[in-house]
This record gives sequence, structure tokens and C-alpha cells, in this order.
Amino acid sequence: MNRIIRTDVNEECAYSGIVEAGDYVFLSFCVGNVGGTVEEQVHGALDDMERRLKKVNLSLHNVVKMDVLLKDVWNIPVMEKVFKERFEGIYPARKTIQTAFAHSGGPDELHVQIDAIAYKE
Repeated sequence: MNRIIRTDVNEECAYSGIVEAGDYVFLSFCVGNVGGTVEEQVHGALDDMERRLKKVNLSLHNVVKMDVLLKDVWNIPVMEKVFKERFEGIYPARKTIQTAFAHSGGPDELHVQIDAIAYKE
């Protein structure tokens, strides 16, 4: 590994949205459609993920591991429905956990956040 490249840097919150390290790309805080339904937010988070992956010439099919944070784990079936549509049978390894969010949209706005690791083939 020659170097680590950090992009999508958020100075206010002190994190990098994309970190390239060797053959791996790490994505943090993928969110979207905040305030919408859980299904809309899962799609929004994946849209955000796709947008970031395109910056490094990758797609969802390069994602090998995901950590999905849900406000309510009983929404896992909704998330899985969206994943079946978006990943088309090429599923990454996944961990899903329930958490409370501290987000600028307020306590009832954010329901889904996804972090991911992608592999450069």
C-alpha cells in the first residue's frame, strides 16, 4: 500500500466519508431521504453509497461488508426487501444493529445509516 487517500472529509464532525487504503474503500455515514419512510431512507442511503463509490470507479457490486444501523431492528424486513432489489443477488456480508441517532434532523428524522467496505477488483 503506497498511501491512504481520504476524501469527502467533514471537518465539522471530524470524519472522512471515503477512505481508500490499498485494495479497499471504506465508506461511512451513508444516509439519504432523511425524514422519509424507512424504505425511502434505505434507498437513500444506498443512493448515497453509490454516489460515493462512483467517485472511485466502483459500484454496489464491489461492496463486501456493510454495517447497517437502524433505529428499530423490526425494520430489518423492509431493509432486506430493498437490498434484494438493489444488490440483485450479489450480497455483501452484513451486520445490522439497533441504535439511537444524534442527528441534526432530530430524534424522529433519521432511521437508517450504513457504513461499508468495498473491494477494488
